[in-house]
Amino acid sequence: MIRLDAEWTHLMRAYEEQHRDARNRICHRVGIPLILASVPVGATVVGLPLAASLFTAGCAFQALGHWFERAKPAFVEDRRHVVVGLLWWLKESGAGIELTEGD
Repeated sequence: MIRLDAEWTHLMRAYEEQHRDARNRICHRVGIPLILASVPVGATVVGLPLAASLFTAGCAFQALGHWFERAKPAFVEDRRHVVVGLLWWLKESGAGIELTEGD
């Protein structure tokens, strides 16, 4: 279980507010893990072409989602939203992410 403090709860709620379109949410459910998977795969020279493909496909899903939402990515305004996006994906995937009440 990951319990977010008030600041990170606020960031998560802002992220969720900026990702309301169901198509965008679906694109993010696919794009975020593709981008995340590219990191360990790219840690090897042999994996670099696959990592580049995973990263590119993940970013394409993210861009498509933001096209549906008609909004720029949240991390453009606040770089912490890169981490918040991962936390959101974990929360959506059923991982124990708990928000602080009263924010």
